Amino acid sequence: MINYISGEETNIVKERGSRTIFLADCQSFYTSVEKADNPTYQHKPLVVAGDPALRSGIILAACPLAKKLGISTAERLGEAVKKCPDLIIVRPRMQHYIDVSLKITEIYNEYTDLVEVFSIDEQFLDMSGSLSLFGDPMSIASEIQQKVLAQTGVWIRIGIGPNKMLAKTATDIWAKKNDSGIFLLPASDIATLLWPQPVRLMFGIGSRMERHLERLGLYTIGEIARTPLPRLQDKFRSHFGKQSNIQAEVIWRTANGIDHSPVKPETFETPPKSIGHMMTLPRDYLQPAEVETVLLELTEEVCQDSRRKGYMGYVVTVSCMCSPFESPTGFSRQMKLPDPTNNTNKIYKAAKEIFYKFWDRMPVRRLGVSLSSLMDAETYQVSFFEDEKRARSLEKATDSIKERYGNTAIVRASSLTHVGQALERSRKIGGHYK
Repeated sequence: MINYISGEETNIVKERGSRTIFLADCQSFYTSVEKADNPTYQHKPLVVAGDPALRSGIILAACPLAKKLGISTAERLGEAVKKCPDLIIVRPRMQHYIDVSLKITEIYNEYTDLVEVFSIDEQFLDMSGSLSLFGDPMSIASEIQQKVLAQTGVWIRIGIGPNKMLAKTATDIWAKKNDSGIFLLPASDIATLLWPQPVRLMFGIGSRMERHLERLGLYTIGEIARTPLPRLQDKFRSHFGKQSNIQAEVIWRTANGIDHSPVKPETFETPPKSIGHMMTLPRDYLQPAEVETVLLELTEEVCQDSRRKGYMGYVVTVSCMCSPFESPTGFSRQMKLPDPTNNTNKIYKAAKEIFYKFWDRMPVRRLGVSLSSLMDAETYQVSFFEDEKRARSLEKATDSIKERYGNTAIVRASSLTHVGQALERSRKIGGHYK
């Protein structure tokens, strides 16, 4: 066993911090919401899945009873039904799930104003300043857990630690598996509780990285943590190449439970690096006119989002995947425009140019359009040509109508054809039904 160099262990203990952070995770969130809304589902295996008639027919969420039957997230719906013919299949209601998630956030905000959304079903809470008001961490966690269950029907698991990394670890390794759904991982117990765990249980480690670490003789989290960082970086350079120092440090810090990142309620206020939309087509599109219809619809969504968020962009990117499924071809290419814009016609023109330059004429099964190199639309001096002003006024008017009455209040004629997807997409959020 490798020991720390002199003084290093003391420094690491200090680095872990002394905050009280919760990571609250909703158990099988989508299915929990469905069972709370329909008690007859309570003791039956249930999954939330896309439309089985389309390519989106995969499992989005499986309840614990379904998981016991071997059904897993991202599994094809047909395979899941073979395992359980009596499986309850519910189509997703994304807007409802978002509403429930926001309700849960409101409950968390009753205990602290430092709540950071990590995903629709996971949130960090910094409880450091709330302990004097509500009691010890375990009692607070239990109280929050019962309140969420009573008001939403959703069971949450809470991991507690001195920083976000250890709170997340406490949730994933222990709180999700014990009966109480709550687990406290203090910094003082890392060596006895965390370090004996296999590397695959460490946050951010997948099966591929697990195999790499085992080739380096690192089988447990403790073996990584106890290796001095310079020596671990030497190991990584010999295995991954000279550019792996940062990767080694991230893994080393994770194993040692070091994380200085604050709980930031304004996470989603960070300016985006790009604005884009992508969709898998309900069937293969081969005719140029078919592809152009969807390309225009995606471009319109991107530009509408850009205008709503107040951005223009210089770089247009088009992504395409073509059949066959077994050995798909495709591309992702970009073009820089002379001036930033969020004008639909200009970006559509660029998107078509990119598409036809790189399309190999194979049937198209997935398309995407994005706008990047963004800048604040208000700070850019736009052209004062009359046609430019007229186009901006028209887009402002149509955006206003869509915002008030929905995206289908105004649609292009091409979207009403059998190849258009705008009406179908308007029924979805993030690619799933509202």
